[in-house]
Amino acid sequence: MKRKLKHLRCKNKVFLAPMEEVNDPAFRILCKKAGAGLTYTPLTNPLSKKLLVLKDKPVLQLFTNNTKGIKEFMKKYNSSVVGWDFNLGCPATTAKKHKFGAYLDNPKVVEEIISIMRSLTKKPLSIKIRKSPFENDYLKIAEKYCDAIAIHPRIREQGYSGEPDIKWAKEFKKKSSIPVIYSGNVDEKNYKEFLKTFDYVMIGRKAIGHPEIFAKITNNKKFKRSYKNYLKLAMKYNVPYRVMKFQAMQFTKGLRDSRKKRLEIYETKDLDALKELE
Repeated sequence: MKRKLKHLRCKNKVFLAPMEEVNDPAFRILCKKAGAGLTYTPLTNPLSKKLLVLKDKPVLQLFTNNTKGIKEFMKKYNSSVVGWDFNLGCPATTAKKHKFGAYLDNPKVVEEIISIMRSLTKKPLSIKIRKSPFENDYLKIAEKYCDAIAIHPRIREQGYSGEPDIKWAKEFKKKSSIPVIYSGNVDEKNYKEFLKTFDYVMIGRKAIGHPEIFAKITNNKKFKRSYKNYLKLAMKYNVPYRVMKFQAMQFTKGLRDSRKKRLEIYETKDLDALKELE
């Protein structure tokens, strides 16, 4: 019998993966309405002074290489989230520069961070890793403190390109005594196959511009893909204009004359212009 993520309240086993820039509050809310079992915030540094909007009750993902600010940050937001995650998988240039994410290669520091996080919440706690030389160290830490571990079967140098190492992911699952959340090229066509091996799955890039992917999975026929619905939520929760514009570009995917529409969006200069988009 498969273990479940302890105390986790989710509608199903298909989650919206954490993505920087993409997972703003409006987009997360749309994905939740469409049927995502769980949503994740973008990478968030505990020293950030930005006020977080957490209306969708997401998992809040921390992105740091030390313990500074964690205690105050988690006390501030613990009642507003369904769980916590620590990112050890981000391969971005910023992560490399500051030794965050996939470039934090010090298990001792990781354990210090995770142990503090565990002491501050009774809610589900997980870490997200990539295929790496430290994977066994991180698994031991996760098994000691966490309720689950999320895996992405590419090395950090691959970023999000190239084929994910499914064989590695399956072997990792066999080693883990806690639930494994799989992330990597999951979509509405193959998620059931992944769930035969893994406890939960995450959808990342396939959901960008397409929150309705979760509606297809959950057979939610009431949900309709609409940038205007996104924009209404984005305005309500004060999403920055540059992010609204970015999301508008993503929502053109799959539409007729999408290249022309993206050019129109690129040339917009203010919110009023975005409101006129179909």
